[in-house]
Amino acid sequence: MSAKSVINKEVFIPHDEKMLAAVQVKRRTKKKIPFLATGGQGDYMTFICVSVTNKKPSHVSITKVKQFQGSSAFVKRSQWTIDQLRQVNGIDPNKDCPEFDLMFDNAFDQWVAGSSGEKCTFIQILHHTCQRYSSARKPEFVNCQSKLLGGNSILHSAADSVTSAVQKASQALNERGERLGRAEERTADMMNSAEQFAVTAHKLAMKHKC
Repeated sequence: MSAKSVINKEVFIPHDEKMLAAVQVKRRTKKKIPFLATGGQGDYMTFICVSVTNKKPSHVSITKVKQFQGSSAFVKRSQWTIDQLRQVNGIDPNKDCPEFDLMFDNAFDQWVAGSSGEKCTFIQILHHTCQRYSSARKPEFVNCQSKLLGGNSILHSAADSVTSAVQKASQALNERGERLGRAEERTADMMNSAEQFAVTAHKLAMKHKC
């Protein structure tokens, strides 16, 4: 089971929450801190997670989760509501990069994700979640590539795929209905022809008797 699956199972599911996204990060500082995928000189791994409650009305949280060296457990360290998020800075709008900043009402963190792809996926889901769940004051997304915020996102692609599948299924059902309709029409025509043949045969038989 992946670390993100374990985090969802251990940290969020027990509180009746569902994790929507998670990205492994390290602080962006002058001092070089090892990225702790396999241990190293540091003493913990950090994940930034986005989650939503299962109960309505839905509440979205952004949570800092850590796993300390020598322990298999994941623990919450800091948590903010989505309405406390003020700004997401993608650092460079012209190319993929793993760096990003998160600004809250009472905190400001500069992060480096494990890869540019992980960062892009996280920001796409975070942006979509903010658009759906934030109150009137939505956070600002700056220096983010347009593909992360617009129609090219993985979320839109997934929605398009679902829509396409539904349309294809609907078309197939319509075609099937048309085929069944034509079959019913042919059956009705055959029944009418048989009935007319029977009437004609009966008339001929009666005429022959006369």
